[in-house]
Formats: sequence, C-alpha cells, structure tokens
Amino acid sequence: MEWTLIGRVSEVRLRVRYAETDQMGVVYHANYFIWFEVGRVELLRQLGFSYRDMEQNDGCFIAVVDARCRYKAPARYDDEVMVRTHLKNVRESLVHFGYELVRVSDGVLLAEGETTHIVTDAELKTRTMPEKHMALFREASGKTG
Repeated sequence: MEWTLIGRVSEVRLRVRYAETDQMGVVYHANYFIWFEVGRVELLRQLGFSYRDMEQNDGCFIAVVDARCRYKAPARYDDEVMVRTHLKNVRESLVHFGYELVRVSDGVLLAEGETTHIVTDAELKTRTMPEKHMALFREASGKTG
C-alpha cells in the first residue's frame, strides 16, 4: 500500500485480493466501504493524527452515521485501485469525507462515495471535536477560524 497527499486529497493504492471478489469475479460491493476506511485513516495520518490518538488521548470518536457508494464500473481480482479521499465538510461535531475509486491501469472511475461522521465520546454521546484536531481539519479543508 502506497499513499501520498496531493493538495487536500489523500491517495492510497490497493491491489484487489481474490478474497474480495464474489462469484461473478468482481469486487463484492461491501468491500468498497472498507477501502473508504483505508483512505480515511491514511488521510488522518497524513494530517498529523490518527483514530487511536483521538480515542485514547482525547476520548473522541468519529462514528459513521451515513455511508454511500455509487458504483460506476467493476473492479476485478488483481486490479490496482487508487482510493482518493478528501474532506467535504468539517464542523465541531461532524466530519464529512468524499471518496473516488479509480482503476490505476486505465484511469476508469470505479465508484464515488461519501461518509458522514458525528463526533462522540466513549458513551456515544455527541461532543465537540478537540481544538487541536479541528485546527488540522480546518487547515486541510482550506478553512480558517
């Protein structure tokens, strides 16, 4: 797996494993959401923090409350796929990510998606994002203040 941060878009390359395909030889639809998570976690790392840091040090969780995927073309075993992840919206208690999955060999758009997350504490009660994390999100999204 390889990743880079280009502007405000994180890119992660994945190779489709045989276990991720279904009987028809295409990637099983739910695996796209796993790839979204891979992209999201790497984006956070590239911004300078991780889920683990948020959870263990700040008691802050970002729970998925909505997840969508629009499938455009099939991915197949051994395809190399680029997961592009970006921030769509950040507020004190909400984070919204966008995704594109592209086949590397021909640039075909395989899927587009988005996830919306609320910020919670360990008991799943809504809370605000700690300022140190908000500052990193604002910087990545190009927003100030």
